[in-house]
Amino acid sequence: MDKLLEVQNLNIQFDIFGTHVQAVRGVDLELNVGETLAVVGESGSGKSVTSKAIMGLNPSPPGKVTAGKILFEGQDLVQYSQKQMQKIRGKEISMIFQDPMTALNPTMKIGKQIMEGLIKHQNMSKAEAKKRAIELLSLVGIPNPDKRVDEYPHQFSGGMRQRVVIAIALACNPKILIADEPTTALDVTIQAQILDLMRDIQKKTGTAIILITHDLGVVANLAQRVAVMYGGKIIETGTIDEIFYQPKHPYTWGLLSSMPKLHAKIDKLLAIPGTPPDLSDPPKGCPFAPRCPYAMKVCLDHMPSYTHISETQKTACWLLDERAPKVDPPKTVGVGGK
Repeated sequence: MDKLLEVQNLNIQFDIFGTHVQAVRGVDLELNVGETLAVVGESGSGKSVTSKAIMGLNPSPPGKVTAGKILFEGQDLVQYSQKQMQKIRGKEISMIFQDPMTALNPTMKIGKQIMEGLIKHQNMSKAEAKKRAIELLSLVGIPNPDKRVDEYPHQFSGGMRQRVVIAIALACNPKILIADEPTTALDVTIQAQILDLMRDIQKKTGTAIILITHDLGVVANLAQRVAVMYGGKIIETGTIDEIFYQPKHPYTWGLLSSMPKLHAKIDKLLAIPGTPPDLSDPPKGCPFAPRCPYAMKVCLDHMPSYTHISETQKTACWLLDERAPKVDPPKTVGVGGK
């Protein structure tokens, strides 16, 4: 497959009140044309910071890229100025934010908000842009788009507002769509509708998607590949089947074990004990070691390198070292499956 985006050894630091927070530490990611890559992990793992870095949206100061590259079609976006990034945002790479009410301007008609990018990036006239805005509203399933194009965000439900945000993101036919927790603020029924919509749009447009989420149920329904992130690092990557059915990292086991499963006879939901690491003083070894029931001394002292399980799966865990004791995943992993 053709590689569209490549993140290499990305390091991002936030300088806050004299403290250096290492939010992202040596992240490597790849996105191919037309695929969906899910980046999963707990809050604070660095998912959103990584996605915003691709768009050049992390506030600077206090945030800054201290090392690494973000290659989009061979060009390093880290070296781009804000003026250069303005030509990329919306046109080549777009983003769906998790809260549609704050993503939309409450004082502007939604049609005008869709038209802005079309006028700026596609050089359309206002009449052409409005016609395209109506088409986009129809594409994302808004009824009576010719009338609703002149309404304000407060006149739409939460699910409809998220559809409007998707319409704005798709307006200029971007090559990459970053969806940052796109269904978090929505109820389960609307979540399913939004996911179906994104899947349908990808089939029609061929847009590659980076899905940022902590919800593995969302991942199972949309992604082809998964990157598991913890403590500012990517600790495991693989295809959707490899991550759901053959995970190798104890943190991935914990995430899968904590998923509700309809057909499993479990009295209570399982949770990962402990808290994520303090990235103002990042651990020397594996970031998950203090919470890992299988941790060894080497886990605390040294970060493991990747072990390649297959051509598509790699995992950073000392348990995969030939000298480590053999540990099988808990029985709760894979119950109910994908």
